[in-house]
Amino acid sequence: MKVIAFARKEQGTGASRRLRNAGQTPGIIYGGTEAPVAITLDHNALYHALKKEAFHSSILDMEVDGKVQKVLLRDFQIHAYKQLVLHADFQRVDPNKSIHVKVPLHFVNAENSPAVKLGGAIISHVAVELDVSCLPADLPEFVEVDLSKIEAGQSVHVSQLVLPKGVTAVVHGDDATVAQAVVTAGATSAEAETK
Repeated sequence: MKVIAFARKEQGTGASRRLRNAGQTPGIIYGGTEAPVAITLDHNALYHALKKEAFHSSILDMEVDGKVQKVLLRDFQIHAYKQLVLHADFQRVDPNKSIHVKVPLHFVNAENSPAVKLGGAIISHVAVELDVSCLPADLPEFVEVDLSKIEAGQSVHVSQLVLPKGVTAVVHGDDATVAQAVVTAGATSAEAETK
């Protein structure tokens, strides 16, 4: 995904306000061996890009004044009530160094699981993203969670996920739960009546 930006010399609150009034968003690129660079981006292009899931978890080609570099979106600020992106932070990535990123989880096949079909359970998504570590070239847009075999009352843990080659999960503490099949009170009373 390509993003076009321009280096900016003016900094500070007044300069940022003038940029925003002109339809631009201030930002910064940092990291790596080079010094941080203050940039400006087209607000509308950035606003629409932020709505795309892949923009948040992909290596981006950032073109600044004709020079392209690989970056990762690290942070952004949105106005409290206006549809306005106030600032965006991008980090340079080294293709030979491992990066630590949160990627979204995509839950599939819930409707085919025994928990839903036979047990009347509801699949609860405990996590919506996963911390992963990998080289930039191996970064997945998302990690798929297959729920086709989950039974009522069971959970899916990080250790059960099939991760792409070169990608490892960064788990803090125990083997975290990402989804669970919860049997609702109505389903259990209906089961009791049939017995």
